[in-house]
Amino acid sequence: MALYKDITQKPFFIVGPCVMENQDLLYTVAEKVAEIGSKYPVTVVFKSSFDKANRTSVNAYRGPGLAKGMEMLNNVKEKFNLPVTTDIHEPFQAAACAEVVDILQIPAFLCRQTDLLVAAAETGKIVNIKKAQFLSGQDMFYPAQKVKESGNDQIILTERGNSFGYNNLVVDFRNIADMVQFGYPVCMDCTHSVQRPGGAGGKTGGDRKFVPNMSHAAKAFGASGYFIETHPDPDHAMSDGPNMLYLKDLEELIKSLIN
Repeated sequence: MALYKDITQKPFFIVGPCVMENQDLLYTVAEKVAEIGSKYPVTVVFKSSFDKANRTSVNAYRGPGLAKGMEMLNNVKEKFNLPVTTDIHEPFQAAACAEVVDILQIPAFLCRQTDLLVAAAETGKIVNIKKAQFLSGQDMFYPAQKVKESGNDQIILTERGNSFGYNNLVVDFRNIADMVQFGYPVCMDCTHSVQRPGGAGGKTGGDRKFVPNMSHAAKAFGASGYFIETHPDPDHAMSDGPNMLYLKDLEELIKSLIN
């Protein structure tokens, strides 16, 4: 409850590398995230995925898997005293992840999956529901309601753009204002919103140069949280490199959003 109270009262940042490549990478990014959390009046949460279950190609790297991923994430939590989050794709993963994480993230493509939402809600953890690429902000009332009616009102709603095909996403920032009206903290996924899904020859492309623009536009429409995937060397990352922010640029972006 204390973390959710912080999230509702001050700017929050969900930050980390897209996928768990190795423990050293997680430590490198987490060290910077923890440093930023100690310097500025914000709430920081470390994020990374143990399984990227919706990669474009069947041959793409997915991650270390559930058991190893939770071990790696718990190491980060204990070493840097950070709250942590990851995404789940199947209902059985909710309870296992809840032993480690503070926030369970529902992937955009799965935000209408009732069993997944209910399983996440029943853990008692904060549930971050990412808005599907095929839904409006107003439509997100119903996924949130599934969590609330399952006995959990610790909810975050996250905007990540809409897909119209042709390897591109469009962000309608009115969605943020619409979701704010539901009374939950609203987060902007500043990096996935600049994706070009499947647009790089069997993998996803992106335009990281627009990440700051997405962030500031979202703030203007009422977002209080920012989801930012980051990596020391995104051009050689194992997932979503083209839209991840360079780790060296993270602090400057956060400073600009809280001033």
